[in-house]
Amino acid sequence: MKKVVVLVVIALAIIGLYVSPVFATEEILNSDATSELIQISEDQKQELEDYVEDYGSETYGFTAFILNKIRVFSIPFCFLGIVISAIYQYVIGIRKLDVRYKGFYTMIAFITLFVIAQVLPLVFVIVIKGFGRS
Repeated sequence: MKKVVVLVVIALAIIGLYVSPVFATEEILNSDATSELIQISEDQKQELEDYVEDYGSETYGFTAFILNKIRVFSIPFCFLGIVISAIYQYVIGIRKLDVRYKGFYTMIAFITLFVIAQVLPLVFVIVIKGFGRS
């Protein structure tokens, strides 16, 4: 019994020696991730300030910034939706006709959303820079 207790204590001591550097490294990684997040935040703030400076108004600059982010993030979102819709239409829809039409309609919806998200920033720039403010 004493040997088992001694072996357990030794095992816990060895585990403790190996775990403490792991937690220290995790803390360093957390501080690195925090510094990266702060850097990304500062970059985004600088980009927003550039948009405000380009458009001459805080409202127009913020709107252009948001529309640009929507344009960028709509690409993977819409392609993923189109792929899932195609699976519903062409793979699952072979057996079930109601699912086939559901896949077709959702594909049309994602394509429409994609086109709107890509064209809306261009229309905004044309209206604001061309017709509105110079």
